[in-house]
Amino acid sequence: MKWKQQIYDMKAYQPGKPIEEVKREFGLDEVVKLASNENPYGFSPKVKAFLGGDHSNHAIYPDGYAKTLRTAVANHVNVQETQLIFGNGSDDLIAIITRALLYPGVNTVMAAPSFSQYRHNAEIEGAEIKEVPLKDGKHDLLAMLDAIDENTSVVWVCNPNNPTGTIVQDEELQNFLEKVPSEVLVVLDEAYFEYVNSPDFKDTLSYVNQYPNVIILRTFSKAYGLASFRVGYGIAQEEVIAKLDPVRAPFNNTILSQKVAIAALEDQEFIIECKESNENGKKQYEEFCVRHGLNFYPSQTNFILFEVKADSDVVFKEMMQRGFIIRSGNALGVPGYIRVTIGTEEQNAKFLSLLEEVLSEQGVLA
Repeated sequence: MKWKQQIYDMKAYQPGKPIEEVKREFGLDEVVKLASNENPYGFSPKVKAFLGGDHSNHAIYPDGYAKTLRTAVANHVNVQETQLIFGNGSDDLIAIITRALLYPGVNTVMAAPSFSQYRHNAEIEGAEIKEVPLKDGKHDLLAMLDAIDENTSVVWVCNPNNPTGTIVQDEELQNFLEKVPSEVLVVLDEAYFEYVNSPDFKDTLSYVNQYPNVIILRTFSKAYGLASFRVGYGIAQEEVIAKLDPVRAPFNNTILSQKVAIAALEDQEFIIECKESNENGKKQYEEFCVRHGLNFYPSQTNFILFEVKADSDVVFKEMMQRGFIIRSGNALGVPGYIRVTIGTEEQNAKFLSLLEEVLSEQGVLA
């Protein structure tokens, strides 16, 4: 078969280990997954109420235009409906953008480490990949500007960044956008937008109107707690959306996912509560790191990346044996660190107690 040459040595995306698999492997009754940055508080009670009374006909195709959801999101973020595109999660939108704009002969610029799917999709399309190392865990926008040339098609800015949780300050971002050539699409991936509380982070929606080459990606998978329903959306000027939309699969959101997202959007109090709880949980991890002299990145997300001064894979395995699934920094390009989703207060306390035990066994803590 005539496979694309570039996919021969590629590996599929490796998600966090399933809870049931870990239970079986280690004979555990309870396992907490803190690996994929899901909302530990689940989703809004309004979503639960909706699901209990839903009578959708799943034998018919969903609305391919997602009209009702489109109207709800447009009203929520205060944009025109024609400025929106919906995806089967924001992963789908990343693939759509890549398929539309990347191919052999053009290049794409991104930070490293950052979200793996930028590179993954670019490899599939055969585009040249220019990775610019983070500076103190943050995007080095000046170096990224230097990497842009006449063949650059897409620049990715993960803001807040995954896996470090850091943000690009507004002044830096605006200066960057002013200098990026107008024919280069800048993707502002804001999957963790709802968790940001820094005054240095401006709501970037105004940039969509200001710069015709900007698209913002957001999702219902994180703060809204709808990861399994797979709903993401992009915001850009109408001309950009019109070019991307033909690349989108015709029915890439289900009837149920569209309705559930609307229900979730109607409960902003739930989002505020989750954000407040997340801030409290973040402090538990920061205090732990300060107490033990472990470096950590200042996170504006619902996860934190911090130093363990040991082999990340060993810590990952030891914590999994104790009932916690996390991410090893080795898999994220940050050896010696682990990335942990911020859980409930009780989950965090138990995790940190067990981690203290593991790090003591590894000779990290006196």
